[in-house]
Amino acid sequence: MNIFKKIFSNNQNDNKEVITMTNTEKALALINTFSTGNTEKASELLAEGYIQHNLAYGTGRDAFVGSVSYLASAPVKTTVNNIRAFEDGDKVFLQTVYNFAGAGEQVAFDIFRFDENGKIAEHWDNLASKAEPNPSGHTQTDGTLEINDLDKTEANRELVTNFLYDVMQGNRPEKTPDYFDGDTYIQHNTGIADGLSGLGAALEALGKQGIQMIYTTVHQVLAQGNYVLAVSEGTFGGAPTSYYDLWRIENGKIAEHWDVMEAIAEKSTWQNQNGKF
Repeated sequence: MNIFKKIFSNNQNDNKEVITMTNTEKALALINTFSTGNTEKASELLAEGYIQHNLAYGTGRDAFVGSVSYLASAPVKTTVNNIRAFEDGDKVFLQTVYNFAGAGEQVAFDIFRFDENGKIAEHWDNLASKAEPNPSGHTQTDGTLEINDLDKTEANRELVTNFLYDVMQGNRPEKTPDYFDGDTYIQHNTGIADGLSGLGAALEALGKQGIQMIYTTVHQVLAQGNYVLAVSEGTFGGAPTSYYDLWRIENGKIAEHWDVMEAIAEKSTWQNQNGKF
C-alpha cells in the first residue's frame, strides 16, 4: 500500500510539473528527451494524435517515443544544444544544434503547436549540417540573443510578411533598400557575407551558375518581439526547397538573419503523408 501511494504520488507530481510548465519549457523538455532517452517524459508531453511533418519519421506519439527509445539504445549519445527559444500563441519555435547518435552536428529550426490541453500536437522542422563560418566570420547560430520589443511583435511580423512578398517573392524588388538600414545587415547564411552588398554579390554569383533561389509560398510567419521566423516553400536550382528564415528587427529595419534551407524529399521516400508544411 505504501509503495502504491509512493508511485501514485510520483505520478501526481509529474503531472503537476507538466501542467505548470510553460509551452516553451515543454518544447525544450521534449527535444531534450533525445539526449536523456526519457520515453515517459516524451509520452506525457505529446498528444496521442501528434502530427509529424518531418518526412523522415512516422507520425503519431508512438512513433516519436520510438525514436527516443532508438536513440537511447545507440552506442553514441545524442546531444541537444538549444540556442534560441520563442513563443507565439499556441506555437513555440526553437533554434537548436543536434548531434543524433554521433551522426554529425546539425542546425535546426523546430516549430511545435500545442493543443487546448497543453499537449504538443504538431511539429515542423528544417535541418542542415553545421558548416564553417561564412565569409564575414559568422556561424549559423551566433549573434544577438536578447528578446525585446514585445510591444512591436505584430508590427515586426507585418514588416517581414511585406518583405517576403516584395523582395523574397520578387513582386517589388525595387523596395529592397527600404527594409534595411543602409548596408548594415548581419548575415549568418553559410555562403553570404554581411550587408545588402554581400547578399547582392551572392545572388549574382548564383545567377552566373544558372542557379535561382525562388520563394513561391509563405506557410507561416511566427514572431516574438524583435524576432520573426518565416517558413516558405520554393525552389533552389530547380529543386523543391523548404526555407526557414529567422530575422531580427531593430528600429523597424531588418538587422540580422539566420536560416536553414532543406531540399524536400521525394514523396516516395516519405515516412508520413502529412507533407512538409
